[in-house]
Amino acid sequence: MSVPHYLFLTTSTREPGHTGNTEWLAREAAAALPSGAQQTWHHLARMDLPPFVDQRHTSGTYPPPEGDMTTLLDATLAASHVVFVAPVYWYSLPSPLKTYLDHWSAWMRVPGLAFKEAMGAKSLHLITTSGDRAKAQPMVDSVHLCAQFLGMRWGGALWGKGGPPGAVQADAAAIAQAQTFLQG
Repeated sequence: MSVPHYLFLTTSTREPGHTGNTEWLAREAAAALPSGAQQTWHHLARMDLPPFVDQRHTSGTYPPPEGDMTTLLDATLAASHVVFVAPVYWYSLPSPLKTYLDHWSAWMRVPGLAFKEAMGAKSLHLITTSGDRAKAQPMVDSVHLCAQFLGMRWGGALWGKGGPPGAVQADAAAIAQAQTFLQG
């Protein structure tokens, strides 16, 4: 049996040096993983993510990515579990995560890559916080649909009560759920 490898993609645009509620909750979930589980963390807002250019109906193919996009592609393919660490921004995904997801369309069309097939062997999880659980639902649905499209196992969503810095630390239910969230 291979060692599980979790890729955590933090997507907050909070200024560097400040850990937001969502990342704090994700680190709680990560701390509960078995000691042998591998973890890779990338902060998307600190990476060079070029805008996605849709060529699906013109050239139909894309060249292999470059720079930070190569780093992200390699990390995505190496992981057995992809974990989006995404606070709710305007009822939706933070822009760095949306840009990363848009590039999945390119990666599915890089000759010889077989990205979609590789993704079907992985699980996709979402860890999020917001002031109200109902306001997170559109983002949860969006990420779930992404998993379905690629044939990924949906690992579910862990939601915590966010708001001002540190608010999630008072959400006992979210903290308790974090202890087993990534182990199912």
